[in-house]
Amino acid sequence: MKKTVTIKENRDFRRIYSRGRSAVTPFLVLYCRPNGRDHNRLGITTSTKLGCAVVRNRARRRLREVFRLASPGLKQGWDVVLVARARTAKAPYQRLTAAFDRAARE
Repeated sequence: MKKTVTIKENRDFRRIYSRGRSAVTPFLVLYCRPNGRDHNRLGITTSTKLGCAVVRNRARRRLREVFRLASPGLKQGWDVVLVARARTAKAPYQRLTAAFDRAARE
């Protein structure tokens, strides 16, 4: 299984937030910006308002898996930041996938 390339630097997150495009769904917020590379990069943000560490990590794992499964159908060369919302942790997986697909199309 190929590992997802991640965004880790704060300056990269800030650049994507300020200059990227965004799409909002009830389960997540998607920010994207071209990165000039031949692959996509993923960054995930979860707030402490979401819950304890167990809940936040579960939300991150679910969003990472949604991105991994959708990545073959996505255009390459983009930085993607997913921001988990309050409903992300308890949302059914199918609705989370549908929300990501809807946001990625926008």
